[in-house]
Amino acid sequence: MIDQTTICAISTSPGVGAIAVIRLSGTEAIPVTDKIFKSSKSGKKLADQPANTIHFGKIQSDNDVIDEVIVAIFKAPHSFTGEDIVEISCHGSVFIQQKILELLLKNGARLALPGEFTQRAFLNGKMDLSQAEAVADVIASSNAAAHKLAMNQMRGGFSREINELRDQLLHFTATVELELDFAEEEVEFANRTQLRQLTEKIEKLLSRLVNSFQLGNAIKNGIPVAIVGETNVGKSTLLNALLNEEKAIVSDIHGTTRDVIEDVVNIHGTAFRFFDTAGIRDTSDLIETLGIERTYSKLEQAAIVLLVTDLQNPYPVVAERINDIRKRLNHEQQLIIVGNKLDSAIHDTMVQMEAIDLNDNEKLIFIAARQRKNLNQLVDLMLSAVNLNIADSQDVIVSNVRHFEILRNAHHAILRVLEGIDSDITNDFLAQDIRECLHYLGEITGEITNHEILGHIFKNFCIGK
Repeated sequence: MIDQTTICAISTSPGVGAIAVIRLSGTEAIPVTDKIFKSSKSGKKLADQPANTIHFGKIQSDNDVIDEVIVAIFKAPHSFTGEDIVEISCHGSVFIQQKILELLLKNGARLALPGEFTQRAFLNGKMDLSQAEAVADVIASSNAAAHKLAMNQMRGGFSREINELRDQLLHFTATVELELDFAEEEVEFANRTQLRQLTEKIEKLLSRLVNSFQLGNAIKNGIPVAIVGETNVGKSTLLNALLNEEKAIVSDIHGTTRDVIEDVVNIHGTAFRFFDTAGIRDTSDLIETLGIERTYSKLEQAAIVLLVTDLQNPYPVVAERINDIRKRLNHEQQLIIVGNKLDSAIHDTMVQMEAIDLNDNEKLIFIAARQRKNLNQLVDLMLSAVNLNIADSQDVIVSNVRHFEILRNAHHAILRVLEGIDSDITNDFLAQDIRECLHYLGEITGEITNHEILGHIFKNFCIGK
């Protein structure tokens, strides 16, 4: 049951600004506003005005003028929530905002809950649940890549992909269950070969969506970059250079960095989450040993690993560290070998490093972090190391944890269907696994949901949206 009460909230950021917007939604949104709004034209009522119009006037409390405002009205069903909506644009004084809000509450509105405007849009069929979640992602986006993902999802790109999957599955299950209805007549509607082909197609799509989460999550929260290497090779100096601030302590003393230092920086529209780790070396210091263990832990979480080496060291020392780190990385991680201290490098070390046989996921660059030499080239390598071009394509990328978990469950269900087809199990068992997959996909778009799930999703929204 959809709540029919009229809600209101300040929709702009808290605090003082040039203007503020107070939003109302509900059947009484326009009448409630009429009680406190006096148009510059005598006798003019908002209730008599057409939809999608703007009106100038005053907000009054008895005979006291609170502010001169502009009021925009949108009428159901052609509005964001699918209900009548009023947006009051006033001056950004906190006093004015609160006074107008008090007047609205006094005249029949109530304060909106977090995300209640968007929740009403979902309940009124103006958007599905994945699009509603994308609204919060758009607001929270802190870089260009994350913004593109959220906008694509809000426009329905992800929903279309899911709905196409569901349509194929519905056709699939209809043919299977039709056979069950005519089991006694031994009529075959579901060709097993065709069923397998369709199932394989769906499995590949689900697998692609599940596998895209790593990239989507990285884009949304910052691509994790681990800066690793031996002590005193310039890891902290490199971090400070990338962040343009003295975040990490730089010292000639070995083992200065004993814990992981983390920070996020926006580079050319892409967020990178850097981890400056403890230097790797043999040590008897308990605290330093714990720091090195954390280094290896962060190494596993990183999408990009910057292995910083000291070009002042002989090549065998450098090669040993490169080989050690290589053993700890998987094929999906990108390794950039950073030869630091270019200004004072051993020539033979550089020559032998240039001769290293690099894998497809490996790059090599020489820099001088303290002098910021070749730092821009290093940034370019980081940007190209993770294929962010996919964010500009039509491919759907999953960035929501809830969607990832549901898609993973759906993928497991469709794999059971494939196993069932290969094992020649009866159609009733096949139909059960197909229905389970359909159920999971329906949870993403909100076709299958409950109040507990909705409450969990919308509680993280800001009030006024």
